[in-house]
Amino acid sequence: MLKPYLNKKFTEAGCDEAGRGCLAGPVFAAAVILPKNYRNKWLNDSKKLSDTDRYELRPEIENKALAYSVAQVSHSEIDEINILNASFLAMHRAVEQLQPSPEFLLIDGNRFKPYPGIPHQCIIKGDGKFLSIAAASILAKTYRDDYMKTLDLEFPQYGWAQNMGYPTLSHRAAIREFGASPHHRMSFRLLPAQLELEF
Repeated sequence: MLKPYLNKKFTEAGCDEAGRGCLAGPVFAAAVILPKNYRNKWLNDSKKLSDTDRYELRPEIENKALAYSVAQVSHSEIDEINILNASFLAMHRAVEQLQPSPEFLLIDGNRFKPYPGIPHQCIIKGDGKFLSIAAASILAKTYRDDYMKTLDLEFPQYGWAQNMGYPTLSHRAAIREFGASPHHRMSFRLLPAQLELEF
């Protein structure tokens, strides 16, 4: 069972992102405030759950959360400010939308750009330790997957409904064959060095 909170006296929001390692599409982030007495033995790091489990847990999280929000930073913004800063910006945008505003942030990972006026703590592998971070990881992942499935309807050749923009062999083969789409992150290495494209 994951922990319900780090400090009981604060209203805590768990924050996590999805899509940092992708070659295409936005990076998504979610922020979730859960009740202090909330318990759920099925809630865990989204990467440890099946696709079905994640989508079954999403309405549970949305219904039981005191507040939640999901935000994104586009592929073009990622190219401008780099993926690390884009991940921080996505989390900031998610926190900004929360009502009520949290008093403390639990951040998955080891780095974060402080959010003005709200203290935080970075927790390595936090999505496997705290319920609120796990909930955020599920929302960020499922909302991003839905977005990539929508893009797949316009660009089916890249297989985004299956690979979600991650650098699979088939995704890279499609880039090699069809070139980059308008949704690819041009600051990323889209192909291995031996298969570089001339853009």
